[in-house]
Amino acid sequence: MTVDGHALAGLPACAQRDLIVRKEITPAELLKVHLEVIRTHNETVNAIITIDEAGAFEAARQATAAVERGDRLGPLHGLPVGVKDITETAGMRTTYASPLFVENVPAEDAEVVRRLRRAGAIILGKTNTPEFAAGANTVNRVFGATRNPWNTALTPAGSSGGSAVAVATGMVSLAHGTDFGCSLRMPASFCGLIGLRTTPGLIPNSPMPMLWDPGQVHGPLARSAEDAALMLDAMTLQDLKWPNAVRASWDCAVSALKRGIDTNIKVAFVPDIAGMGADREISDVCRTSALSLADVGCTVEEIDFDVSEGIAAYGTLRAHWMVEQQYHRLDRLDELDANLASNVRQGLELTSRDIAAAAHVRDLVWRKFDRLFETYDFLLTPTAPVLPFPVEQNFPKKIGGRVQTNYVGWMAQCFLITMCSLVACSVPVGKSRSGLPIGMQVVSPRLQEPRVLALSSLIQERNGLPIETVTPRKRAA
Repeated sequence: MTVDGHALAGLPACAQRDLIVRKEITPAELLKVHLEVIRTHNETVNAIITIDEAGAFEAARQATAAVERGDRLGPLHGLPVGVKDITETAGMRTTYASPLFVENVPAEDAEVVRRLRRAGAIILGKTNTPEFAAGANTVNRVFGATRNPWNTALTPAGSSGGSAVAVATGMVSLAHGTDFGCSLRMPASFCGLIGLRTTPGLIPNSPMPMLWDPGQVHGPLARSAEDAALMLDAMTLQDLKWPNAVRASWDCAVSALKRGIDTNIKVAFVPDIAGMGADREISDVCRTSALSLADVGCTVEEIDFDVSEGIAAYGTLRAHWMVEQQYHRLDRLDELDANLASNVRQGLELTSRDIAAAAHVRDLVWRKFDRLFETYDFLLTPTAPVLPFPVEQNFPKKIGGRVQTNYVGWMAQCFLITMCSLVACSVPVGKSRSGLPIGMQVVSPRLQEPRVLALSSLIQERNGLPIETVTPRKRAA
């Protein structure tokens, strides 16, 4: 068939897969158009930092043969996918965005990448991230900064910023990311995407250190909730051999999403769960979107809900986590990025009493969320307290009039949810007066991913936002 490359690359991943299944396009044709988009846009935004073109075409050839044979096809069959560069890919450079590993080529895939390949994904390349994902602005000393396609003078946030930009511009159909503080959700908000933080243990972290970790998770970045569900199905397998493994409470996330959400639900909207303030424009857009769910039968209430006592405790637990993650590099701290090294040094200064006190505060915060979810099915709250800021800044200078002193504090709307191992999805709900995307978090208890995506889909649909790619360009402030 005759293919309009950029239009094809901009289709939802589910639509692309349908074309492959119906033999209207081949995986090789789809790969070619995505590579053309990369050639057109990547130099401007610096989202993809390693491309395995030969390996991708070989995988596409095999995917085409499987279609011709009539094989049973996986959920991502023939779709080009980007993988965050802190996650190992066999035979493809994985640098962790660190000068210490600039020539590192793993012999084996990470477990999540193995699952993506098994589902038919074409692993096209690696996406940019801060060093070891320690940062909420995607910049590092090896590859430089990734730029927000909505305005290339601004940041896409981090740490999965390269993945978000690759999806937003149509360089890949879908992208993999990780989330510990905000790393899937904040880039999704800044780039107008769906970014899903999954239940810890649903997708194994192997071979990343800390197999028992309740904090960092893998998840999808996509242009629509249905596309995110498609990728979630690929990443989720019923394999309980992993130390912190949990069993999914659904068989197929896409099918569950297509059944829709029962609108006889009770939803809480909270403009600020962290007591830190937010831009008025962001709060207003999110409030309007949340309250509009009443039009389809949902009970929506704006309430006061403050878990700001968890901020300091999260900082302690995060610092302890950083020491564990970097344990084998503790004698090389001076060679690490300043963000990362300062996090580790903070952790090294902790006492057992500090860590125990933070864990007790986390218990109290979790009980607050638990009581909330006894009354409400979902919590809705802005993803980010600010709009995208200049790419040269490490973090926003002020929030709610308060001066920010480090790159972590401004993410509290997200990391207080991480702290309690909840499910959260950033969904685009509108744009600022300057034309920048605004995201809202849909939050639920553990193992409710399909319901969260179903509500996110309803929200995205009701806000009338087109599911489309973005052409990168610099815009006036």
